[in-house]
Amino acid sequence: MMIPAQVLFSTGVFFVILLAVAAFYCILFSRNLIRILIGLELLIKAVTLLIALAGYITGHMALAQTMIITLIVIEVVVIAVAAGIVIGAQRHNRSLDVRALRNLKG
Repeated sequence: MMIPAQVLFSTGVFFVILLAVAAFYCILFSRNLIRILIGLELLIKAVTLLIALAGYITGHMALAQTMIITLIVIEVVVIAVAAGIVIGAQRHNRSLDVRALRNLKG
């Protein structure tokens, strides 16, 4: 039994919006650097889900899969670099609080 495209689209968009709201909440209202990275990860997962949904609805799954793989590679690089920066900031400040970064002088 196939799921109608309209039902799949509305359900997918609901979950994309839910993930995006959770991600923006983590990024904007958290002072912990690890939580901010988790929010960034959630936001990228929402975009990935949206690309997969758009590819399924339009019938261009090959293009969507290519874009998703590219996005995953970029995501891994960004998160690895950001995690390295967070580790360096934690070693320097002995804290993961964003407010501690304001005292840095460079």
